[in-house]
Amino acid sequence: MIRSTLLLAATGLLLSACAQSPLRGTGDLGVVVERATGSVQIIESDTRTALARLEGLGDLSHASVVFSRDQRYAYVFGRDGGLSKIDLLTQRIDQRVIQGGNSIGGAISQDGKLIAVSNYVPGGVKVFDAETLQLVADIPATPLADGSKRSRVVGLVDAPGQRFVFSLFDTGEIWTADFSQGNTPRISRFTDIGQQPYDALVTPDGRYYMAGLFGEDGMAQLDLWHPERGVQRVLGDYGRGQAKLPVYKMPHLEGWAVADHQAFVPAVGRHQVLVMDSRTWQQTAAIPVAGQPVFVTSRPDGRQLWVNFAYPDNDRVQVIDSETRAVVADLRPGPAVLHMEFTARGDQLWLSLRDGDQVQVWDPYSLKQLSTLPATAPSGIFFSSRAQKMGY
Repeated sequence: MIRSTLLLAATGLLLSACAQSPLRGTGDLGVVVERATGSVQIIESDTRTALARLEGLGDLSHASVVFSRDQRYAYVFGRDGGLSKIDLLTQRIDQRVIQGGNSIGGAISQDGKLIAVSNYVPGGVKVFDAETLQLVADIPATPLADGSKRSRVVGLVDAPGQRFVFSLFDTGEIWTADFSQGNTPRISRFTDIGQQPYDALVTPDGRYYMAGLFGEDGMAQLDLWHPERGVQRVLGDYGRGQAKLPVYKMPHLEGWAVADHQAFVPAVGRHQVLVMDSRTWQQTAAIPVAGQPVFVTSRPDGRQLWVNFAYPDNDRVQVIDSETRAVVADLRPGPAVLHMEFTARGDQLWLSLRDGDQVQVWDPYSLKQLSTLPATAPSGIFFSSRAQKMGY
């Protein structure tokens, strides 16, 4: 009798286990932002499919995403000040808070325990516990001269040493917030770094923070190994005395390419991709392209650069050979290409067509389109492999 009972119990447990979803990892997962509907799709790169669609994420018109270190959770930063934590495995919104009035991006700390959000309104940075989304620190930005508001914050990235680095658009500053000694940050301020820093990046080794300047020519560079040396100017004379084109969309510096001691960045208001020597940070070339570049995205091996453009050339994508600096392909994927993302090993390139209501997957070696996925006004594409990269 006892043996029969035990056998029945074991059989029940076995059947229950079989009925559960199979165990899986998250390394091939990502999210696509559907900016017009406040929703995201959870995508799988192996099968090039969408697994789920989540709604109720607020204003995603300029949304960005970072991932937890185990690549299970995606943190979505919305333009309405929303911070949402998504569980990629259970395919649900785990937590959501409204932390500000207008946020422009965020970052996750080196140890994965802190989430920082940069805000236009109120101007500053707020830092949250990554598990609970409880507020840890509030870092208000510099007030404007008339006292009406605080500077907008842009270019927020994570950096080695449990630091966040960001720029103040209205007051021309770069700040570092060091959380290595606990949740009360040590703030270092660098002023007069140039007019209107609009976006920024940290180099792949985590050493240099580079802020693009919209109000004048050049970039501002902070050496995080030697912050005592202050902020230096690079590309300071680029375009001096020449009339610039109207800027239809601000370029993004995230995803820039470093290959063979060369750095490739989009030029502001010009039909060019700039080339710098990444050892001296001097400009060495300017590559003519079809329009005003928005993203210059490097294939993981560094050999190719994929470039998309602002209106009216936003139906095109050009591919540049980083060794020869030649445009090797001029593609026409469709209307309003907004974002591009490589899989971690570079076997696929995903791109979003906002006005085509689809996401396309390309083979970057054969330059052939592999598949399409329907999406409502898609913009950002983010794979969970970003969790293992600085500045992403």
